[in-house]
Amino acid sequence: MNNVFIFHGTGGHPQENWFPWLKEKLEMKGCKVFVPQFPSPPGAPASVNEWFEVFKEYNHYINENTIFVGHSLGGIFTLRILEQLKHPMKAAILVGTPIGVRPIQNYDRASSFSGFSFNWPMIKASAEQFAVYQSDNDPYVSLGNGEQLAKELGVDLTFIPNAGHFNTRAGYTKFEALLDRIEDII
Repeated sequence: MNNVFIFHGTGGHPQENWFPWLKEKLEMKGCKVFVPQFPSPPGAPASVNEWFEVFKEYNHYINENTIFVGHSLGGIFTLRILEQLKHPMKAAILVGTPIGVRPIQNYDRASSFSGFSFNWPMIKASAEQFAVYQSDNDPYVSLGNGEQLAKELGVDLTFIPNAGHFNTRAGYTKFEALLDRIEDII
């Protein structure tokens, strides 16, 4: 059975954007889907250590059939998990993920997530497949972030024009292209 994790971003929650829709679609295909709620208090920077504390209860679900989908800051969290994995998983998909290419708007500069130094060899060894989604009009994360992330991971960027930050505000309550990609992986 495939275990799929969907990680929200700053100020996010499991019921926003395309997360409930994707969860339902994947469960209909027999996947076990987790959408953890991470602490992201309003007006305070997110803490990577607090996110890892929440995530530790899910560690036993990570195996060779696991897929991570990280949106925004959830993409950085995905990368941080991959830096620590002992055995590779199936795939990691990163959507609108900031990795330090400016401009990045409204980013928690004091956040423990804001150190943009990554162990790329370890990350690449921790998943069999990667996908990176980025838009040209994301108000928070510039296109250069997706381009650089795809380059670091050795994959082609999946560029979707006019998709904003792939959130409800940009019209993303469903994400068909992402579902198609996951179906190809599983």
